[in-house]
Amino acid sequence: MGAMVFFRNQFANVVEWEEFREDMIFWKWGNREIKKGSKLIIRPGQDAIFVNNGKIEGIFEDDGEYSIDSEIIPFLSTLKGFKFGFNSGMRVEVLFVNTKEFTVRWGTQNPILIPTPQLPGGMPIRANGTFVFKVNDYVTLIDKIAGMKSSYLVEDVKIRITAVLDQLLMKWISREGKDMFNLQANAADIARGIREDLDMEMLDNGMTITDFRVMSFNYPQEIQDMITKTASHEMIGNLQKYQQVSMTDGIASGKVQGGGAASDMAGMMMGMNLANEMMKNMNGNQTDTGKKSPPDSAPASSGGSTKPNFCPNCGSKNEGANFCPNCGHKLG
Repeated sequence: MGAMVFFRNQFANVVEWEEFREDMIFWKWGNREIKKGSKLIIRPGQDAIFVNNGKIEGIFEDDGEYSIDSEIIPFLSTLKGFKFGFNSGMRVEVLFVNTKEFTVRWGTQNPILIPTPQLPGGMPIRANGTFVFKVNDYVTLIDKIAGMKSSYLVEDVKIRITAVLDQLLMKWISREGKDMFNLQANAADIARGIREDLDMEMLDNGMTITDFRVMSFNYPQEIQDMITKTASHEMIGNLQKYQQVSMTDGIASGKVQGGGAASDMAGMMMGMNLANEMMKNMNGNQTDTGKKSPPDSAPASSGGSTKPNFCPNCGSKNEGANFCPNCGHKLG
């Protein structure tokens, strides 16, 4: 009895993800014999797939510790009638799959030349962002990748993505980049198109792209300087007003101080501007009243007479009389 217990313990083993890494998409427990009394350990975020001769026998998704002969074999499709012998075991492969979503940063290695009428050779553009993917089809994954590899890393997926990303960026920037000098405004549409194309590419491997984002587009420094300058002018709108405000801010902040040519120029400009504003206000007030000024009331002669030349009551011309010949108003 003691000898049988000894041999049973010798044959017992544990089936688990032995080389787990956060950036590992799947790992294959090699083609080894599973003995009676063996246990399967599934950790959170993992699925265990039993494979026999390239065919999926069973998929186990709940994390925990299971007895293979009593809790696993009864659920295997073609091996559920398997009986362990004293020296015989079950030879299968167990594929452990990481079920989480992987977020990957990407960036163009070289500038992408986007055709544009403004630049005959094309606009050299770099871009960067992130994409998110996960495994969604175990059958395809085993058929296309796991059947030939013992493990698969996020870096392997990134290499595959970046191999086609330049072409997709060129395609969708040309299609959705309505303003070649402001691609960020159309970044969402460009990213949506790229995600759909990448998803079709990754479906062949049993994976899906759940998100794709373009964080920024980068232009050559000369183009970027031109874009910044143009944007500044558009924001300013009125260049003269911008100069006035800038000069006033400079004086208020102490950056433009008395005694120098800059200060004298600033004072002169402010004085001229104030004078212009005052003249505009005066002219505006006169225009707004709409009233005619009363006729000139110059003296009748240079001899000191105070009699007006025109009657202030009716406006009739006066020839030096003391009373208006028209209305009789007293003039002197």
